[in-house]
Amino acid sequence: MFSVGFRALFRRELLRFIRRPKNTFMPPAITNVLYFAVFGVILGGRIDEPVAGIGYILFLIPGLIVLGTISNAFENASFSIFHGRWNEYIHETLTSPLSYAEMVVAYIGASAVRGLIVGTIIAIIGRLFVPISIEHGLFLVATMVVIASLFAGLGIIGGLVARDFDDLTVMNQFILRPLVFFGAVFYSLTMLPATWQYVSLLNPMVYMVDSVRYGLLGYSDMLEVAPEAYAEFAPYASLGVLIALTGAVIALDVYLFKIGYGLTD
Repeated sequence: MFSVGFRALFRRELLRFIRRPKNTFMPPAITNVLYFAVFGVILGGRIDEPVAGIGYILFLIPGLIVLGTISNAFENASFSIFHGRWNEYIHETLTSPLSYAEMVVAYIGASAVRGLIVGTIIAIIGRLFVPISIEHGLFLVATMVVIASLFAGLGIIGGLVARDFDDLTVMNQFILRPLVFFGAVFYSLTMLPATWQYVSLLNPMVYMVDSVRYGLLGYSDMLEVAPEAYAEFAPYASLGVLIALTGAVIALDVYLFKIGYGLTD
């Protein structure tokens, strides 16, 4: 089904982070232990339930899973592409008997795997602090695969447009993370005034966090803030939009590889 070249490139990209767990898995694990300890245990007990029946620490878990997943998927893809450009070994990939689609899918697949592993680690850490019961398993898995692939695809674009390693840091720390923090990770949209609820809907991270929260906890802010006629289908509509966006980003990645954007400079 997959060519030898595809499997080799995919395996190389997997080994890039699997061989260095102290650099790829330990930092997000430690960071999220601190998140759960401070925001969940210390402050969580002093904060009312964001929504009825869901404690604050449990409410946090989906957002932190999304944050870890997309950050690591983006970082892995962007660094891999830029590092290959910087050291000029990406030319070996470009001259291999692989189609551009195979190259892109290999990079995206490996980066998405890293994001999903980190997301799973965060879920396990959260489980140590509070019981978790998955409400919509298939929906959750589909959403996680889609958002990990989406940001791996965006990471490829980031790796192609970056001029130095500082650009990669700016993309992750000053663009990606702020959007997530304002994406209803630490609060429910229902806690905001109506005007700010609609402003928040302009942030695409809101839909990702909400979709994971719906799959994990069975609760969706969209069921509360979306127009009544569409509220029942809002989580599935969000997933559909994310799937379409992921397909568009992957197609753009393939096109950029085909024209050699950032690869032949």
